[in-house]
Amino acid sequence: MTTMDTPTGAAERWPLSANQEFLCALDQGDAEGPFGPRHHIVHGWRIHGQVDVQALQRALDDIIVRHDALRSVIIRDPEARCQVVHQPTPAELTVRDLPGIEPEERGRRIDALLVEEETADFDASSVPKLRAVLNRFDDHDALLVLVVHHAAADGWSVQVIFRDIAARYATRTGHGGHELAEPQQYRDFTTWQLARLGGPAENSSRRYWQDKLRGGETLTMPADRPRSRGLPQTTAMYRFEVDAELMAGVSALAREVRGSSFMVLLAAFTIAVNRMSGATDISTPTLTPGRGYGRFDEAVGLFFNFVPIRLDVTACAKYRDVLQLTRNTCLEAYVHDIPAIPGEAPEFMRPMAMDNEVPIIFQVFPFPFPVDGTRVGDLEYSEIRRRLGSQSRTSDIPDGVLWTLTVDTTGELIGNIAYKDGLVDRSSIAQWVRRFCAELKNLVTGPDDVVLLLRSASRNLVEQSEQR
Repeated sequence: MTTMDTPTGAAERWPLSANQEFLCALDQGDAEGPFGPRHHIVHGWRIHGQVDVQALQRALDDIIVRHDALRSVIIRDPEARCQVVHQPTPAELTVRDLPGIEPEERGRRIDALLVEEETADFDASSVPKLRAVLNRFDDHDALLVLVVHHAAADGWSVQVIFRDIAARYATRTGHGGHELAEPQQYRDFTTWQLARLGGPAENSSRRYWQDKLRGGETLTMPADRPRSRGLPQTTAMYRFEVDAELMAGVSALAREVRGSSFMVLLAAFTIAVNRMSGATDISTPTLTPGRGYGRFDEAVGLFFNFVPIRLDVTACAKYRDVLQLTRNTCLEAYVHDIPAIPGEAPEFMRPMAMDNEVPIIFQVFPFPFPVDGTRVGDLEYSEIRRRLGSQSRTSDIPDGVLWTLTVDTTGELIGNIAYKDGLVDRSSIAQWVRRFCAELKNLVTGPDDVVLLLRSASRNLVEQSEQR
């Protein structure tokens, strides 16, 4: 394969993908937006075995060569927007020795180490867009943290990056059988995506979204403090868990209706929104992988699509009715999954500009390449997914509130809610979580029970002061 010592030519300019254009549309030109210094993704893996630091550095450098998205910078000038792919340069690898920490204390220290990276700056204009920190507790126990700027890649991409690092490290240390196929490049995705613009399938999907979103408004919640107060917009994190027994019920109910766990979770979320607001026409934005229906599953880049799921629950009499409506609407939306959907109905996004409203996104994050006690070469890796401590500062989100739900290998659901604490209080998030968990249990344990949906005309969350 190409190495860091092999010239790959001068920097190249490529058009932006629709996904990158969407990111630019969120840019306010400040340090708090999608190109800010803390809009990054931080994941950690526990490593058992003795790590060869030189081999790890070379494996990281291999990945910078392998994936051009990690060498790309988005030029945001409205008159000349593009992505520039630079020649490879070495990845930054920091090695920290942390002796004297007893094994039973290392779990707590790992969480602190991840928080430290989540609150550190990462210049979006620099390359490469990947850096790593190896924290060594002893010669055979370490934490590898990868930090990737979100302007270059999504969460799925970080899974691809780690898988490739582990494979290249194994090869670099003399362990065969871990060869990687020729990589897909993000610029190939951009070319593929742009070629579809204006085609019959895309035009049909755009007409679908124009009709589907007409007269609707994206989901928001009332701000505890208006934007006009100008308070600092730090991103905080609220975490919670749903036990494995209830999640087993979620999976069973999903199979029963020939749907997915995401559909069950979204149905419960929709009922919770109704309970808190009285709204019956609820449009919840979610994020799909956006990878060309599997065509670019092993590529690194910015792929996710913004897809609003609009549900009118007025006619729903039972919990199952809400679930069936959610399933059918999701399947319909997936058929018409295209980027830049908000552009088809500008009025749909109107609440996001309101002084007292906070936008919401709800997603269930997939782990395409699960790593839990996985041995690659002479090292064993386990991803750190079970983090339950809330924190006052974390990696930034551009705005509002982002619900991210992940299923741990134990079967439990871990909820991660990032929110702008200059707009929303922790108590408001906690109240919403309690309502969601209660309705999820009601849905799973009594899908055929009557659901007494509220019928208020208001779409706002009006019970926010309750239980404070």
